[in-house]
Amino acid sequence: MSLVRFQPVAKASYESEKPFFMPEMIIKDLQNGDLLFMRDKSDFSKAIVEATQTYSHVGIYFDGMLYHASRKRGVAKQKLEEYLKEEDREIFVYRYPEIECESVKNRAEKYLGCSYNHTFYPDNATFYCSQYIAEILPIFKTVPMKFGNDEEEISDFWENYFQELGVAVPLGLPGTNPGQLAMCKKLKFLGKLNFTKS
Repeated sequence: MSLVRFQPVAKASYESEKPFFMPEMIIKDLQNGDLLFMRDKSDFSKAIVEATQTYSHVGIYFDGMLYHASRKRGVAKQKLEEYLKEEDREIFVYRYPEIECESVKNRAEKYLGCSYNHTFYPDNATFYCSQYIAEILPIFKTVPMKFGNDEEEISDFWENYFQELGVAVPLGLPGTNPGQLAMCKKLKFLGKLNFTKS
């Protein structure tokens, strides 16, 4: 069993301006079935966090591989260590203690090669990240989708995004998002992944 490491981080401004200590994990601490919630500095990531909360991407870990649905690859698996080198991300680890890893991994493999769901519309045989995770690990509920910010029901980013796709904004349709999945009471938060350490 690895030693528990801690690192000081600042809470979000709406919680407190005082720092608190968050458990720190390394890749060797990960177990099969761990959920990796992320955010990065891209406009797409910022728009998702602004419209929902906390995270903009989620994948699941099995045997050194990250299974996830991304705009670049669709539903795919790739070596986690290679994925971590692609860009600067913050990654937070959650665990579902009652997960049946074999059956979930089998379902994860089943959908490999499916296209990414760019429109976020439900039931169209494609997947966005949290939609894929909710499909293979069916413990999450759907919620009405949001695409706004503090001032607008639909932000300029999402207005332009869906205009380019040529479809209406799916505001209020049933869906999921990474921040909502992370709030599931069945999950246990483990800490922030420090992938610069071994």
